[in-house]
Amino acid sequence: MSVFIFFRYSHNSGYPIWANSIMDLQILALCIGLIFGCLHWLSNLIVDYSFIYRLPYIVSLFVKGIILLAAAITIGRFFQYLELWGISNHNLTFWEMDAANILYSDSFKLLLVYLVFVRISLAFIEQMGLLVGPRELLNIAIGKYHRPLYEQRLFMFLDMSNSTTNAEKLGDYRFSCLIQDCFKLLNEPVSNNGAEIYRYMGDGVFLHWKVERGIEEERCLHLYFEYNQILKWHGSHFNKKYGFVPEFKAAVHCGQVVTAVVGVQKREISFFSDVLNSLSRLQDKCGALNQKLLISSAVALRLNKQQKDFNIEDLGQHKLRGKQHSMQIFGVTKIHQ
Repeated sequence: MSVFIFFRYSHNSGYPIWANSIMDLQILALCIGLIFGCLHWLSNLIVDYSFIYRLPYIVSLFVKGIILLAAAITIGRFFQYLELWGISNHNLTFWEMDAANILYSDSFKLLLVYLVFVRISLAFIEQMGLLVGPRELLNIAIGKYHRPLYEQRLFMFLDMSNSTTNAEKLGDYRFSCLIQDCFKLLNEPVSNNGAEIYRYMGDGVFLHWKVERGIEEERCLHLYFEYNQILKWHGSHFNKKYGFVPEFKAAVHCGQVVTAVVGVQKREISFFSDVLNSLSRLQDKCGALNQKLLISSAVALRLNKQQKDFNIEDLGQHKLRGKQHSMQIFGVTKIHQ
């Protein structure tokens, strides 16, 4: 928006009647950019945290556009009334405003058209980012994984406890609403701990980090306990709507994977490795070992031995389903401070 305002006038031989120098154009462009940037953020906040979130996407896009257009016209009218007040009181400032000429000018109409175009374009990019993930969208765009690459990745598999019982109790429709509510609350701990969502699998979700980033500050452990705490904070909502508070169990494992873009009509970045298969089998052990969070020895050996937030218990060697070799498993609990 700032770029539009500045270049709309800066290449003209003269300045508009409300500007005395190029500095006036720069100040106006900056102010307009800040105002509409805040309005863009506010429109997202209103839509994403209200009932509109569950409506069809085209409806939410329309509402966001209406909010921005209404704000633009309201701001213009405000300055028009401000100018009338200044004239009636013989006290006119702010570059001797000529709001009426600005509001009814072709430039202002062009600004509104540009606003609609930018809003739709940004909304499309945002939606694509939400569908595939912002980092994944960027990596697909720049072609980073068009050729398979070896990488070291750390994964978490987060899965709802007693999901079969819950699904039978609620039915398919209400259970899907429960999953929506649960994973909506996952956004904050994922963002706080720098994780990326790889794939949703029914009532479970795969998260991943680059190994160093996930191990740093024990992010891969903090995410799990932060998420469970958020679920407890929203316990009254879940009890009222579903009759219980959902709980999740998780496993964390790391190792070398091959990362590549797959698909033609629908593309995604996929990971190929026995790490993911072992992770799923490790998570299956949560019930048998009566643990909420399990980690492999590959993860445990990388964690800071001086950390004081978690108690890491060696549970010994265990045979994983479908695997020939045993894996050393550790249980993790949070130390209450």
